[in-house]
Amino acid sequence: MPVVANQYNIVVEQGATFSLTITYKDSAGAVINLTDTDARMEIRQEYTSASALVTLTSAAGGSGNTSGIAMGGVAGTIVVVISDTETKALTAPATNVYDLELVTADGAVTRLVEGKATVSPGVTASEYGA
Repeated sequence: MPVVANQYNIVVEQGATFSLTITYKDSAGAVINLTDTDARMEIRQEYTSASALVTLTSAAGGSGNTSGIAMGGVAGTIVVVISDTETKALTAPATNVYDLELVTADGAVTRLVEGKATVSPGVTASEYGA
């Protein structure tokens, strides 16, 4: 039976650092080793949009306020980070789409999660030029 991506909607707050931690487990609840596995994620306005609003990879890492995806190896964790600078540049309010894919060393791709990426507008005037 093929694996179907989990539906998980996210809210990205404009001007704030976005962070999401996922622990990848099998159907029995055992953690899946992600050593030698890469990840990639994109947020687009629509599924058919020619370009992405946000593009993240595990090659860039990702921690603190640095955009990217950090892989946890044997712990099975995936930490997605979008910096405050990148979220500030997003149009808000908006409802976009995203997915997060894992790529194994042999090139197999699994779409782990997908869903809506809602951008919540910032209010603080000094941050948004109001």
